[in-house]
Amino acid sequence: MSPTVVLIHGAFADASGWGGVISRLSAAGITTYAPSNPLRSVSADSAYVRAFVSTIDGPVVLVGHSYGGAVITNAAVGADNVKGLVYIAAFALDEGEPVGAATALGADGPPPDLTQVITVRPFPDAGEGNGDAYLNVDIFPQTFCQDLPPEVGAVMAVSQRPAALATLGEPSGPPAWKTLPSWYLVASSDRVIPPAAERAMAARAGSTTVEIDSSHVAMISHPDEVADLIQQAVAGVG
Repeated sequence: MSPTVVLIHGAFADASGWGGVISRLSAAGITTYAPSNPLRSVSADSAYVRAFVSTIDGPVVLVGHSYGGAVITNAAVGADNVKGLVYIAAFALDEGEPVGAATALGADGPPPDLTQVITVRPFPDAGEGNGDAYLNVDIFPQTFCQDLPPEVGAVMAVSQRPAALATLGEPSGPPAWKTLPSWYLVASSDRVIPPAAERAMAARAGSTTVEIDSSHVAMISHPDEVADLIQQAVAGVG
């Protein structure tokens, strides 16, 4: 049975960003799903994705973009039908490592201070010091998706899905990449996750790695390359 692909989006985005990739995978005969990532906490989001995967018969390749990488790293643990992981400019965290610290990997100095470029808005029962984090609209197009048309970036900025601020500091659990094969796409012009951090995470995970000149949203600006890498993973575990 050919693996099913499950695509997990990250923060400041939604599942529609996978549209071009879904079209290409579907044309290749690959069954694909792109569920909505709750963006509440690493543990809760991972449990949600693990439950989703449990409804799929046969092998699964999990694909994560950005924060979605942290989710698949944890969700695949205990999900026996997950056979491979694909990271698209994503967080391939190690045990005990939070998203906020991983951005410093491969760099000389502390991680970028993300609190300087986000706006936090309250949501019910968020808890003290928590809230929904939005990437500031005025810098969104040139930071998140500078290789897309400005008008597209402007729409993405005002329609972004926030992630709970607490996701930045929550330590990750044991990583599935220690026992599963993985593939990684490094976006060399990424302004959200430093490319050096992406390279370091890919090397640490032992991932089969490709690098392209892309913004953070490689799945939107370079759907061919992203779909190609996912197809490599499907072939590699199938």
